[in-house]
Amino acid sequence: MQESTLSTASDATSYYRHLGGNQFESTIHTQGAWNPHEQHMAPVSGLLVHVLEQFAPREGMRLARFNFDILGLIPAGPFTVEATMLRPGKTIELVQAELIAHGRPAVRVTAWRMQTGDTTAVQACEDASLGSPEDAEPWDGMTIWPGGFIRSLEGRVAPGHRPGRGRTWLRSPYSMLDGEPTSALVRLLGLVDSANGISTRVDPGPGSYMFPNVDLSLHIHREPVGEWLGLETRVTFAGDGIGLTSAVLHDETGPFGRSEQILTVRPVPAVKEG
Repeated sequence: MQESTLSTASDATSYYRHLGGNQFESTIHTQGAWNPHEQHMAPVSGLLVHVLEQFAPREGMRLARFNFDILGLIPAGPFTVEATMLRPGKTIELVQAELIAHGRPAVRVTAWRMQTGDTTAVQACEDASLGSPEDAEPWDGMTIWPGGFIRSLEGRVAPGHRPGRGRTWLRSPYSMLDGEPTSALVRLLGLVDSANGISTRVDPGPGSYMFPNVDLSLHIHREPVGEWLGLETRVTFAGDGIGLTSAVLHDETGPFGRSEQILTVRPVPAVKEG
């Protein structure tokens, strides 16, 4: 059986290495916040978006909605990604990708690929701009979290940021795949899952609560551009152990989509002594 380890080389310049075909390997920059031997969902989602972009692409079509289900711990180290067509169509089709590690699916994503056309005559968006990352202040608020992925990020904070209501910008100097170009969509969606950690309602340390998400749903109404992802988030905790993190997604030109993450809220397990 393969070990659940990831490359710890400090000189890695990407989140993943392509081992050929549908085989990949994570680097230290994918390391998660809840367990050191797992991958953070953010770069995983970016890689799966890249795989779907490359799968049976068609002129005049783009990926517009992604539903990711996290089926368990995402092991670090080598894994495969399998893409399939679930529902072919002339103007709308449904595609799927699965990350498979140690013989089991760890993450599954389905995505609608839709036909594009000229609708500039009725173009409109009701979400307000988050402004510019150039006007935001440097921010190290993500350092409450451990892990290689969080260490890979540069952050800035916009006015109005507070617990439960986030207004931040994030970017990363690392590429998604070693030596392979990827789109702005891949680069920015590879950061979105961090939305659940930028404006926490409670300190996730001992004696408090943990609140990992079990899914990630993305609706992308415009093709994004640039390197900076803006996250305008709202965090809701119900009284029965379930929560929700919602975000409006921005690039440097304005809003381009929305994300939702359903959370399981539970006490942080006590550390056993001895």
